[in-house]
Amino acid sequence: MEEKKFDLNSIIGFVLIFGILIWIMYQNQPSDKEIAAEKAKKELVAKQEAQAKTDKTKTAVLPVAATTPGDTVQLAQLQKTLGGFAYSATLPSAKEGFTTLENEKMILKIANKGGYIVETTLKEFKKFEKNSGQLVELIKDNNSNLNIQLQTTDNRTLNSKDLYFEPTLTKNGADQILTMRLKAGANEFLEYKYILKSNDYLVGFDIRSQGLNKVLNSAKPLDLQWDLKSYRNEKSVSIEKRYAQLEYEYGDEKYSSVSLGVGKEDTPEKVSYIAFKQHFFTAILATDKAFEKSKLQSDDLVKDEKIDTTYIKQFRATVPLAFTNGEVDYKMSWYFGPSDYKILKSYDKNFEKIIPLGWGIFGWINKWIFIPLFGFLSSYIAYGIAIIIFTIIIKLAMSPITYKSFLSQAKMKVLRPEITELGEKFKKDPMKKQQETMKLYNKAGVNPMAGCIPALIQLPFMYASFQFFPSAFELRQKSFLWADDLSSFDAVVKLPFHIPLYGDHISLFPILAAIAIFFYMKMTSGDQQMAAPQQEGMPDMAKMMKIMIYVSPLMMLIFFNSYGAGLSLYNFISNLITIGIMFVIKNYIVDTDKIHAQIQENKLKEPKKQSKFQQRLQEVMEQQEAVKKQNKK
Repeated sequence: MEEKKFDLNSIIGFVLIFGILIWIMYQNQPSDKEIAAEKAKKELVAKQEAQAKTDKTKTAVLPVAATTPGDTVQLAQLQKTLGGFAYSATLPSAKEGFTTLENEKMILKIANKGGYIVETTLKEFKKFEKNSGQLVELIKDNNSNLNIQLQTTDNRTLNSKDLYFEPTLTKNGADQILTMRLKAGANEFLEYKYILKSNDYLVGFDIRSQGLNKVLNSAKPLDLQWDLKSYRNEKSVSIEKRYAQLEYEYGDEKYSSVSLGVGKEDTPEKVSYIAFKQHFFTAILATDKAFEKSKLQSDDLVKDEKIDTTYIKQFRATVPLAFTNGEVDYKMSWYFGPSDYKILKSYDKNFEKIIPLGWGIFGWINKWIFIPLFGFLSSYIAYGIAIIIFTIIIKLAMSPITYKSFLSQAKMKVLRPEITELGEKFKKDPMKKQQETMKLYNKAGVNPMAGCIPALIQLPFMYASFQFFPSAFELRQKSFLWADDLSSFDAVVKLPFHIPLYGDHISLFPILAAIAIFFYMKMTSGDQQMAAPQQEGMPDMAKMMKIMIYVSPLMMLIFFNSYGAGLSLYNFISNLITIGIMFVIKNYIVDTDKIHAQIQENKLKEPKKQSKFQQRLQEVMEQQEAVKKQNKK
């Protein structure tokens, strides 16, 4: 075996490597300042943990902390490591803790860490298990954050949500004013100010900086980030998901919302308020000075309605806080409360726009007819009875239109034999048949469109009701007969399985509404078929009408099973009243013999002058007839 010998080169290599390691270790050991800062940090954390166990402070002004010169050095060094925000020895030191603001409407809990609201409880409203006594909580268990990204002059990014603010609570009459300051010195700070008035859902919220132009980079705006993961507060997950939406006002009082779905995003400019709206509750951030450009995001969190029953939506908003003369100064406000049209409108900030009342004439009907009328009735009588009386008033107001529609059908029914005769006579010439039919209508003084126009007039009221009742906050948790909540479905049977499109329960009011619409369509379809002229393809149309008699109630039964009982009650009463009105008109008001005699008398008179529309239609038919004859040549 060969004898091992020492290699001089190997020995030199080992020595160099060892020397390099010693040099690296020496260069990377902490300096005295860093050691002191780390020690101070550990001591401060230990003090905060000890203080948190005994600190039950709610609405008290924090006392000035006693410090020593050594504490001052350590705190300054610690804050330097956090980005340059140093405390003065003569001011309160930031520590773990919370401050609670409370009035008749709500309870707000604001954390020192981050300086933002960590709990919002509405004292007047309970969750969908109304007998459980659990109040509605819009913010709790870290479902919401408020953060400002602070860009320092030495190109570092700090997050305000990770830093500690110093709270000071004062009172100005009945107003509670909480000032939260993140300090960089005795007179240099970032400040949040919360102002809670008595008996109010609106919370004043101001953000301003002072003396931070040397600490923060003011070349570009600060990013304010607000996010909220909305809790489920209502019985129906599907309906709450449908009505939970991110709404905002921008530009010159324009209004819009982020599309429903997953990963939806808008980037509007000049935003004046942002609303994270649930079905019946909402959180709104409003600003006096519009945000120049915002990034708004919305995500559905309900993938499976049987499993995802805690959270409904994830909302996010990022808005710029612009510097003015090196400082930030924004006057804003929070709204935490019900999505109640009258309450929101009372603030005169266009908050009521978040209520989906429909566009155009539908919204007009809701704003100026449905809301005032129902509000008046419900202030004196129970909500279920108010819906019935409300429906009666609306249907009676529409009864003259119903009468005109039925009268037109009766006239058409009288003329039907003559129209059928014309159809047979000009069977091979459809254009001539149309011309002669129009002449007959004109001579008899009958307008074939008269039956359609009244029906069209009633459609906006029907659509407005579909918008009004699901948005009526007043109906929430108000009972009537077997329905314990008129704003949600009135389940009388809980199914052990889930039926697609229908659900896992059986609601009774939709069944009653479906039965009523079945008998209404059964009553009117025969008259409509008798009134309609016999034309080619009419047998197929008749079959279609018969099919619709069964399909329409079935669609209503499925569609309304998970909707609020108030809407189903309205449709049930509405169809009952319409059936009654039609029965009275048909049997006691409209006399077919008199109508026939009147038509015959009209035929003897000079035909009425055609309207411009009728003249134009006549001209078009004559031109088509002329072209047709020309082509035959």
